[in-house]
Amino acid sequence: MGPVPGARLGDLDRPRLVASDLDGTLLRTDGSVSPRTAAAWSAAADAGIETVIVTARPPRWLHDLERVVGPRGTAICGNGAFVYEVATRRILETHCFERGGVDDIVADLRRAVPSVTFAAEWASGPFVADDYPDPHRDRGAERVVHGSWRELEAEPVGKLLALAPHLPLEEFLAAVEQVVGDRGHLHFSGAHGLAEVNAPGVTKAAGLERWASGLGIEAHQVWAFGDMPNDLPMLEWAGIGWAVANGHELVRRAADRECPANDDDGVARVLEVVLAQKV
Repeated sequence: MGPVPGARLGDLDRPRLVASDLDGTLLRTDGSVSPRTAAAWSAAADAGIETVIVTARPPRWLHDLERVVGPRGTAICGNGAFVYEVATRRILETHCFERGGVDDIVADLRRAVPSVTFAAEWASGPFVADDYPDPHRDRGAERVVHGSWRELEAEPVGKLLALAPHLPLEEFLAAVEQVVGDRGHLHFSGAHGLAEVNAPGVTKAAGLERWASGLGIEAHQVWAFGDMPNDLPMLEWAGIGWAVANGHELVRRAADRECPANDDDGVARVLEVVLAQKV
């Protein structure tokens, strides 16, 4: 892992694209965007560096960030399940489970973990099982469907959410991983004991790679910032993977470089140095 950025990053080529996770990375711990970070993110885009948010959040949790992503801002969200144009509130791409895939996973998880309960992200909004205890389940949603877990596949599922509040987190995640196997991709973003399962091959890295390829940008021209294990594939794919100092130990060990913590405007500090250097 390289050092925290100082006055220069002269050993690194200027990126053509900068990608960042939101919670714990670009945003402060209280979920706010600091003026310094907002300014640096906008300045990078104005300087011709492509910027993209890559987050586990669903599309509806991005509307209060329009001032950060700007009028042309795009987010790869739901851990890669959706590509979302924030300003126009349009979903540009979906990468969902095939029909029937979620039913089988849910049935097998209920046998393995009887206390498990579910929610899901559809392109149209959230589905929430009646016994799902997430206090944020309706956040930012214009349309919420409540019902039995048997109704999960009424629409294609972009991301399956599973909770077992009375089971130790590590034990629960291990059980989910064993049950899901190669039928899905398990993510952990640090959200209140939540297991997030996407369709096979759907990750932040895959979404970012598709987005960059569409712009004619190669991996070595990309810098990516993150803090949690679900960011690891993206950081490993990018030319330079940056961990914030407050990040998970696994992420900090695996990253190419480390920047200051989210509450210390780590991403902004790196961008400021890049933008100050002569090209």
